[in-house]
Amino acid sequence: MAQLASSITTDRLTLRRFEHGDLDGLFAIYGDVRVARYLYWDVRDREATRAVLERKITLPTEVGDQNVLPVAVESRESGELIGDFMLRWTRNEHRQGETGGSLLPAVHGRGFATEVYAELLVLGFTMFNLHRVFANCDGRNHASIRSLEKAGLQREAHLVENEFVKGEWTDEVILAIRRDEWERQRARR
Repeated sequence: MAQLASSITTDRLTLRRFEHGDLDGLFAIYGDVRVARYLYWDVRDREATRAVLERKITLPTEVGDQNVLPVAVESRESGELIGDFMLRWTRNEHRQGETGGSLLPAVHGRGFATEVYAELLVLGFTMFNLHRVFANCDGRNHASIRSLEKAGLQREAHLVENEFVKGEWTDEVILAIRRDEWERQRARR
């Protein structure tokens, strides 16, 4: 487990550690059925959200073998918490990382997820020296798939009805990018 050492700012966002004051914002995300639709868990009540927030806040700062970096996403314009993202990785010889996240539905369609994923790729490839970063998406979640593709990840697999989630069979789309591909994309910009 790990924490962001310092905040990261983009033109529109601040990526930072979670704080106790994030409860209302995180509950707005976790308590929305539109967010929970493509996740493994159902809508969370305020107390369940408080427990998740507490776990995010109390993660140690040092890096170990199994790591997850929780990232609070704040709008620089409003100062509101609008997203909950993560980067998870291992320090083994494979140097694999996974990313994912959720945004407040009121801000969907504005490119915020792509902006967050781009910064998480920078962290994964530069700070944690990953070889590859991937994401697993519910095949119906076209917006998330599109955001990951805009950030540079490419579809590697489409698994048909491979998971039984919330009473129905769902497809899974796996997207990924290797460090050398990411470096070539950055050089072209």
